[in-house]
Amino acid sequence: MNTFGRLFRISIFGESHGECVGITIDGCPAGLALSPDDMLPDLERRKGGQGKGTTPRKEDDYPLIKSGVFNGKTTGFPITILFENKNIRSEDYEKQRSIPRPGHADWVAHQKFGGNEDYRGGGHFSARLTTGIVAAGVIAKKLMPGITIHATVTEIAGEKNTELGLQKAIDAKDSVGGIVECRVAGLPVGLGEPYFDSIESVLSHALFAIPAVRGVEFGTGFAAVTMFGSEHNDAIENMDGTTRTNHAGGVVGGITNGNELVFRIAIKPTSSTPKEQNSLNWDTGKTEDFSVKGRHDLCVALRAPVIVEAVTAIVLADFLLLGQKIKRVL
Repeated sequence: MNTFGRLFRISIFGESHGECVGITIDGCPAGLALSPDDMLPDLERRKGGQGKGTTPRKEDDYPLIKSGVFNGKTTGFPITILFENKNIRSEDYEKQRSIPRPGHADWVAHQKFGGNEDYRGGGHFSARLTTGIVAAGVIAKKLMPGITIHATVTEIAGEKNTELGLQKAIDAKDSVGGIVECRVAGLPVGLGEPYFDSIESVLSHALFAIPAVRGVEFGTGFAAVTMFGSEHNDAIENMDGTTRTNHAGGVVGGITNGNELVFRIAIKPTSSTPKEQNSLNWDTGKTEDFSVKGRHDLCVALRAPVIVEAVTAIVLADFLLLGQKIKRVL
């Protein structure tokens, strides 16, 4: 549903054009220093710099902490954070209601919820809800000061030169996708609970909840199918478990081995594209040409790195709490 985690547990709520979006974080230990200012750098990163290729919609995204923090420290009780929606243009969505946008959840949501869903800006399906996830990720990162998580866009539209890839979208008046790589250093050995709660299983579960994610690979990933087993195996060099190579991406048997955790995600082209399309008009039962109105990213992958970091931090904080290793990390 809208809740994820076992001990470090998050619940998201809100809609893109509703009064607000937000998140409740349960399970955060008491005594962690926390203020809205701690969250602002990552929240600004989520905006993608409001530059080339990103939507012109601008929100303050100031975190309103409503519970769980007292005198600048967490109380050990649920933390609720709200983000107000102020810069909305719902009329853009009223005009195109009859035509469910290809690639969006309009059609399936209409069928599943009987037309009662808030369709403005994608409603609850909108990437706007990742604002709260980023805020929760900041808290999770603060619980793990000895662990570094860094994600970056490594490819746009098939180009390693991301500016060149983005220019492809601009020239074509269309949208493009990208690849985001994430690396985590400082993890202890032993995180992960095979079979169904392996590190890859739980992390993939959370990563696929990020809108527009279409694939996840760890370590060498799909390229492993072109390698011999002797080539892909990571030889262990010392009693710390350091390996000569890291084709496994820091996870063996679903358990962290102490090496760098490495994975990549594939982000699809933004479904809302300025290019004219042809799709069903459910009022007439016929297809027709139309173009998507509103303000959208040409490449949503530009916003993804900080969201990927946040999701990763949330998953790892939960594993560390389960293994009673948070205090040791702190």
